[in-house]
Amino acid sequence: MGFRSLLLLLTLVLWPADRVPNFTLPDLDGRETRLSEVVGERLTLIDFWATWCGPCVKSIPSLVTLADSLGSEGVNVVGVNVDSPRNLSKVSPFARSLGVDYPVLLDTNSEIMAELNLQAMPTLLVIDADREIVYIHEGFRAGDEQVVWDEVEKLLAED
Repeated sequence: MGFRSLLLLLTLVLWPADRVPNFTLPDLDGRETRLSEVVGERLTLIDFWATWCGPCVKSIPSLVTLADSLGSEGVNVVGVNVDSPRNLSKVSPFARSLGVDYPVLLDTNSEIMAELNLQAMPTLLVIDADREIVYIHEGFRAGDEQVVWDEVEKLLAED
């Protein structure tokens, strides 16, 4: 196999999906929840995170603020926690301690992350009402909250 063929194959395998499937995962209360039940009218931010991930912990408060500020504009935030089953009992109290009041779904085997070919933690997907991915943000460091906020505002202005 030539270099170009290998590069094309890797791009197809490692590139994130273009559209998020209408997956079903349990929420923090154990209720099976379809993505379509929690999608925003205009945009939805899907945050893939874990309790053991330092950058994830730092990013969540800004998402809580964003959810509170832009919910009335048709923007929803949904957390997808990827902790293993043995850490499951920690997820709900952890989310509450950070002020999370948006839906948190549990992907204990990271199946959705794998299906979407997501590699980094945290990964924030912004999808439109048709579940098309319109923005991806990987990782989190100081200042990224403004980058995400600016991108969401830009997407809302284009809508």
